[in-house]
Amino acid sequence: MNKKNWVSLMLAGSLLMVPAMAWGTTRPQPLDHRVHHELLMLPYYTLFDTLSYRVEGNKVILSGEVTRPALKRDAENVVKRITGVTSVENQIEVLPLSSFDNQTRLAELRAIYGNSALFRYGLGPNAPIRIIVRNGHVTLEGFVDSRTDKNIAGLAANTVSGVFSVTNNLVVKSS
Repeated sequence: MNKKNWVSLMLAGSLLMVPAMAWGTTRPQPLDHRVHHELLMLPYYTLFDTLSYRVEGNKVILSGEVTRPALKRDAENVVKRITGVTSVENQIEVLPLSSFDNQTRLAELRAIYGNSALFRYGLGPNAPIRIIVRNGHVTLEGFVDSRTDKNIAGLAANTVSGVFSVTNNLVVKSS
């Protein structure tokens, strides 16, 4: 190994050790933070799903609506493995399979995130506006920065043809 590669490895190793040393001196994260993190990291968790949870002592109660049965199972399994969790109650609903709902989801995605006022919400790995479609009925869940953004999202969702109703449950962060 030449000197340049050895120095690069040493630097990389020392950078990796700093956070590890810092972790050892800090308090462990509360259970609800760990549950939140693990749910966000699920590989099939999309903006067409919504997951929520409650922590009661060492018991975690999962709820929400998902498009894939595997996501319901994965959410339960990942939470069960968290140190400190003694039981998991899985109340997550799997949305019905429907090609009409799938088309509606994509149309809603284009209408909401394609809107120039809302485009910025789609730039991160975890989009804050969740689009839940059940039998042609659309529910918007999540967080936005302003009342105006909430109203624009609701109006954009209502422009999709074939949608029976739109429920706008978006929460304005400042409130």
